[in-house]
Amino acid sequence: MINVSMDDVIGQDEVLELYCENHWSSAEKPDLLMRALRKSDALVTARLDGKLVGLANAISDGCLVVYYPHMLVHPTYHGRGIGRKLMEAMQTKYAGFHQQMLTADCSAVGFYKSLGFEKAGMAEAMWIYGGNEH
Repeated sequence: MINVSMDDVIGQDEVLELYCENHWSSAEKPDLLMRALRKSDALVTARLDGKLVGLANAISDGCLVVYYPHMLVHPTYHGRGIGRKLMEAMQTKYAGFHQQMLTADCSAVGFYKSLGFEKAGMAEAMWIYGGNEH
């Protein structure tokens, strides 16, 4: 059974494995990645028999706005509802916030729409990005 919980006890090796398996460039900056995750307003992990198989984090002002920068599930475990459980835990914590925001890769848009996310009117996603996977 998958255990999803608010967690701040994560090891660098298990996190890097998850990020590398998903081809996320933040794995190339392990010290910064770990600091960022540990400084998150919320961190939710999914474990199967103790193995980290997913995580999501949130950055928030604590009142009105929350941004979900990372949500990853190990590719071997895709399609098992893990991502949905991670995001439901986050949406429970931030229920009633004025804005819940994220940036979705094209392949994940349908998933996030199923959770109630939608394109923000005429807004366009904009960023200065130091990664290489896009």
